[in-house]
Amino acid sequence: MEMLPNPHRSAVNELRDLAPVLIANRGEIAVRIARTVSKLGLASVGVFTEADAGAPHIGCVDQALRIGSYLGAQEIIEAAQRAGARSIHPGYGFLSENASFAQAVIDAGLTWIGPPPAAIELMGDKGSAKEFAKRAGVPVVPPGDGGPYPVVVKAVAGGGGKGMRVVRAADQLEEATAAAKREALAAFGDERVIIERWIEQPRHIEIQVFADAHGNVVHFGERECSLQRRHQKVVEECPSPVVSPELRDRMGAAAAALASACKYVGAGTVEFVTTGDAGEFFFLEMNTRLQVEHPVTELVYGIDLVELQLRVAAGEPLLVPQAQIAPTGHAIEARLYAEDPARGFLPSTGTVRHYRAPRQARVDSALREGLEVGTDFDPMLGKVIAHGADRRRAIDRLDRALAELELLGVSTNASFVRTLLGRDDIRRGDQDTGLLERVLADPGFSLDAPADLLPAAALAAAGTATPQGPWRRVFEQGEVRIADGRVSFGASSWQAKVHATADPRRMTIELEGVVRHYAVVLDREEAVWISREGHQLQARTDRPDQSGATLPTGSLEAPMPGTVLQVRVQNGELVNAGDVLVILESMKMELAITAPIDGVVSGVRLIPGDRVELGQPLVAIAPSEADSKPQLDGEPLSEETEK
Repeated sequence: MEMLPNPHRSAVNELRDLAPVLIANRGEIAVRIARTVSKLGLASVGVFTEADAGAPHIGCVDQALRIGSYLGAQEIIEAAQRAGARSIHPGYGFLSENASFAQAVIDAGLTWIGPPPAAIELMGDKGSAKEFAKRAGVPVVPPGDGGPYPVVVKAVAGGGGKGMRVVRAADQLEEATAAAKREALAAFGDERVIIERWIEQPRHIEIQVFADAHGNVVHFGERECSLQRRHQKVVEECPSPVVSPELRDRMGAAAAALASACKYVGAGTVEFVTTGDAGEFFFLEMNTRLQVEHPVTELVYGIDLVELQLRVAAGEPLLVPQAQIAPTGHAIEARLYAEDPARGFLPSTGTVRHYRAPRQARVDSALREGLEVGTDFDPMLGKVIAHGADRRRAIDRLDRALAELELLGVSTNASFVRTLLGRDDIRRGDQDTGLLERVLADPGFSLDAPADLLPAAALAAAGTATPQGPWRRVFEQGEVRIADGRVSFGASSWQAKVHATADPRRMTIELEGVVRHYAVVLDREEAVWISREGHQLQARTDRPDQSGATLPTGSLEAPMPGTVLQVRVQNGELVNAGDVLVILESMKMELAITAPIDGVVSGVRLIPGDRVELGQPLVAIAPSEADSKPQLDGEPLSEETEK
């Protein structure tokens, strides 16, 4: 569908007035914006920080300038002026919903490719946005002050699940509020929160709206974003499997009315929470920017939302009426996160040693071999998006694309998403925002890598096409042995054969008569990264500490690299099991390190701001003397008995 007429002379001139376009962002969204800017024949400017020197998005723009921070509003504007840029596109995250930054861009004589600062400010405050929506006739979630529980504490500024906590009991509210404020302050520079009623097993459905400077407002249907973990979206689709045309019209009209009332211009998303059957819907918030999941809308409605942003910023009108906007087919997107599902979805860092994108799907990413994935930024590496004539075919194509994806050197959630896509409830569209948490809590749900990956990794490490052995190596997973054409691990044993391949990063291995193809990378002989069909394993040699040092008994180690936010205990302090000892931050997420037992704290040497590496000792807990006292009939002896 073509949403705008073919550019005429004046429109081309107006578009050129935007160039060069400075993209005030990084990663996959910077790459995606640069692609459309280039398609329109416009010059682009990028920015990068010290942590991003050499990042892939730098190679997608005509020139790039070093800055100190992606949150440095003034230096970004100064960079635009030095480069001769005439406009700034903020992407999403960082400063994209910062009304002061938008106004500063305009005051500097540059074109802001986004909504008016007044609309950003109004909709960016969840409290005022909710009241405004209510006055505009849009249904809103009831307040949760004073209960009844459960309630949700969430940041007034920002989104993406950051600064958000569900509270199910009054005695949890204080701690949850404090954590939400800390996270909101770190992510958005604003610690204010609001409390609302939490709707159990809701669906998260959002409407893509678009408005121009001439008073025209349209919507491009809905996206279903209910598959979330810890309030972070994992899979999104368009259209929703439960939204009828009649409900789409009602939700779309409400969203468009809100955009019109706040004099909106550009791309925006109005988020709703619905009951499980989508019988009722309530306004949650409005994101005054492009959404991460915008590609599913683009594929279903045949549009380029970034191009529309640029054209509207150049003053062009939206000329196609709402009645002519209709969905075609179905699209579904998986967010690819740098995280390790088998270790509780902790953030993963490392170097991308091998990368091959799927062939028959859209991939929005800034991935390349050699890319260093650290803890400075959000863990999302990119998105894989598939389109089909119907929902079933779209899901099948996404599943196939994730199976074709090869990414070694950093753990990802690709196999986890494939597992989800194979579930009957998700195939039926029976989903809500709590489904993934229930799935993960099910004792029968496994995140273990397929059993064939470890023997295949051992064969790769052995480096032989005829695995006769004898050969052995102790990996973190356990000892693997090769002898007489068999690979053994624990009580398992496989007859093995390695078939020759021309590519050193590919192995064809036969185990017990089953031939499979693997992508393999050896990391300085310390580890083997191996994958097949989206499943991935890192088999690392289990070696003692090179320094010969031993950890104190009861040491708690950092489960991820990151920064210390809080140290809540001191040496010699008595703590109870479950008490929070240290709070870490990594990839914009908080993790609380808690005491596994009642005991006495020792080994505390950290202070807030310290950087820690994976496996670094944080604190030690030794059983208290009371826990070590003799027991009688299973009960601790009383003080009177001891006397």
